Amino acid sequence: MTVTPLEALPIDELRERSSTKWRRYPADVLPLFVAETDFPLAPAITARLARAVELGDTGYTPPDPGIRDAFVGFARRRFAWEVEPHRVRTTCDVMMGVVELLRLVTKPGDRVVVTPPVYPPFYDGAPEAGCEIERVPLIETEAGWELDLAGIDAAFAGGATAMLLCNPHNPTGTAHTQESLAALAEIAERHGAHIISDEIHSPLTQPDVEFTPFLAASDAAARVGFAVTSASKAFNLAGLKCALMVTASDRMTALVDSLPEEVEWRTGLFGAIAGVAAFAPESDVWLDSLLAALDENRRLLADLLAEHVPGARYRIPDAGYLAWVDLTALGWGDNPAVKILRDAKVALHFGPMFGVEGNGHVRINIGCSPDVLRHAIERIGKLVAAPDPAAATAP
Repeated sequence: MTVTPLEALPIDELRERSSTKWRRYPADVLPLFVAETDFPLAPAITARLARAVELGDTGYTPPDPGIRDAFVGFARRRFAWEVEPHRVRTTCDVMMGVVELLRLVTKPGDRVVVTPPVYPPFYDGAPEAGCEIERVPLIETEAGWELDLAGIDAAFAGGATAMLLCNPHNPTGTAHTQESLAALAEIAERHGAHIISDEIHSPLTQPDVEFTPFLAASDAAARVGFAVTSASKAFNLAGLKCALMVTASDRMTALVDSLPEEVEWRTGLFGAIAGVAAFAPESDVWLDSLLAALDENRRLLADLLAEHVPGARYRIPDAGYLAWVDLTALGWGDNPAVKILRDAKVALHFGPMFGVEGNGHVRINIGCSPDVLRHAIERIGKLVAAPDPAAATAP
């Protein structure tokens, strides 16, 4: 079945938005940095939020706003993953869930494995929970990015007690394989460690790629793991504040149930209302259209970089709307996004924020119209042959 790609809003309308993406930089800058998209909301979300405003439904979030059952249905339809509703609990956002879960399974001073280049808040979340970071970088092979299972095994053998998994991985867009995740779970169980899997990008996995929820990877994964997810990335709801903590075994469920009630009270009512609409079957067509648009853009970016930014290295991602691009060959320093912002007026995410493995890299948000993406890369391309003004004035 042919799916019509979703169309982004016109840029003049987007500039009326008050979110970070459109207010962080002046109007002459094209913003392709923070993880917000430029598409209209799914109609079901718009309708339910509008009705809530009409009703003045702006109070406290109830214990069961319906999002557990909605997510159970979504997981079954999209991932063939059977989730039991009583194993789902809400909180404010994914990183809040990550921190609270770390506090459950670690003690102050414990080491937590991260796999750079990786989502920058991981570097803050672990210390917030009183832990130290242990870095085990991804391995880049000819086939793509992979977890360094031997390195993770060594880290756990050396005393690390937990790991923050990004699945699909941000910024590379890698959907880790079932085999890799099952092996990771066995390693963790052998060492008595826990895995907290951030799966916020999972709804954005392309149809030609299989997404494996960590908790469904194996029986061991269910015993050692937690998943934290949200509708916020796929459906552009970050400001509404609702995330889900999911478990798949009685022991792990009991741990989450032991969290203070306040953790759940932090859930935003509008986030829950919007999440129910996002995870409902009526929003599947919208999501499929979004994925079609992102598929076009992830391939368009490859063509644009080849034409305008020769030397750039880019792997088409499995999931998401974030593209990880290596610009080291251009000689623009460890943080090329600084030059690009200054000289091309295009805002990209700073590569070094993802770890030292991000030196020379940028992360590009492709959740926009093809015209905006094309304009941005053309601007960057003009810098490739142009002399660097800063170099001309250097002593």
